[in-house]
Amino acid sequence: MKRVLILVCALLPAGMAVFAQEAEAAAAPPDSVWKYFAAALSVGISCIAGGIAVGRIGTAAMGAMSENADLSGKALPYAGLAEGICLWGFLVALLIMIL
Repeated sequence: MKRVLILVCALLPAGMAVFAQEAEAAAAPPDSVWKYFAAALSVGISCIAGGIAVGRIGTAAMGAMSENADLSGKALPYAGLAEGICLWGFLVALLIMIL
């Protein structure tokens, strides 16, 4: 997982340079370009973090339920809280797009 994250971080500036050249050719206002980029970044990072959190919580919950079946109701709220991370990222993106 760390290798993939390092690879994405290494390739991100090269991709931004390509898109920046296209944006200059289209003569788009710079505010709108950065607004869309910030909105996409907030949703993308929050969804990746939420997916990692739900994966780890789900693994731990399944392990706990295999030992004691009464713990199934206690693990569900934690998974819901982890999914809430994605919702907050989406709301931040909406606020960026509106304002």
